[in-house]
Amino acid sequence: MSMTDEFKPIIRDPQKSANMLQQNASSEALGSTGSNTSTDPVVDVLSADEVRRGLAKADPLTRHPRISSIVQCVAFGLILLAASVGVWWLGVYTLSGQSYEDMVWSRFPHVLPAWLGPVAHIFAISLLVQGVSVAMAIIALIVLIVRKRWLLIMQLAVFGGLCFTAAKVLKSVLPRPYLINLDSNPANSAPSGHTILAAAAGVMLVCAVPRVLRALAAAIGWLYAVLVGLSVIAAQWHRPIDVIMALLIVGGLALLMLAVSFANGMDEPGKRTSSPSVQIVGSVMLTFGTLGTLYGAYIIWQIQPGLDLSAEWTNAGACASTAILTASVCALVFGLVLVMRQLTASPLTKLGLVGAPPAPPKQ
Repeated sequence: MSMTDEFKPIIRDPQKSANMLQQNASSEALGSTGSNTSTDPVVDVLSADEVRRGLAKADPLTRHPRISSIVQCVAFGLILLAASVGVWWLGVYTLSGQSYEDMVWSRFPHVLPAWLGPVAHIFAISLLVQGVSVAMAIIALIVLIVRKRWLLIMQLAVFGGLCFTAAKVLKSVLPRPYLINLDSNPANSAPSGHTILAAAAGVMLVCAVPRVLRALAAAIGWLYAVLVGLSVIAAQWHRPIDVIMALLIVGGLALLMLAVSFANGMDEPGKRTSSPSVQIVGSVMLTFGTLGTLYGAYIIWQIQPGLDLSAEWTNAGACASTAILTASVCALVFGLVLVMRQLTASPLTKLGLVGAPPAPPKQ
């Protein structure tokens, strides 16, 4: 006597993990063999996309980044802001710091490489810097509107407002005591408003573009901010500490902004993958930024005995360390923003917060 489909037992493995989608598919397969009239009431009400979105909402990583990523953003952001305060204090409240800044202010325009002189002259035009920065911000806004990232638009608007406030308020309230006779203007000039504007525009572009363009946007933002920073020093608008402080302020505020990322500002769950370009460019920027900063600090430590006396032999080291520190601190800032943007926008499994390393090309 054969057993009909109606009385066939359904045997389930008690050790097998539950999979709602798989069970649903198997139920539909069994139902189709027995009766063509049985339907799933959930399928009748919700579409397949709506079911997937509903299941995705059960994962907290679709609504906010990992807690570890948020903590890292806050920690690195506060470190950069604290570093900006420390750099400003060393350059303003120490005799060696004021001597170093005044030496770079007077000598840096005369030691520029032949290729950098014309470029520095171009980026020393205030209207050009403002125009390019505004254009980058507008491009970022258009990209966000096309991607419908409304909360991220609000985040970047607050970030831009804080950067603008820092550039205006700090320059007018920070003191600069008189310690030595200076060739430059003794009034406070920190932080550099043009450098803040350029770096903030680059950060907005990095945060606005999709995953495949983040590394390219970070490289463009780094190059633009470095050229503006070196140009305002060469034009004798600012001292080196003004530029370094501006970069650290922008980086700190950007990381704190990324710490409050929400679902609308993150990548869609179905499109979250690791990015080889982010891994490569981010690693290069962080490595160069860290080693370059240490090397620039080492040069300053080597010439420190002659700074108090404004010795001539310290001129080359002071100017070289300024260029190295400007490029390396900027790389450190954009490297951190690039990596943390990827972590907060596209959290993956615990096995790889950034993702698997890029595979070598096949022979």
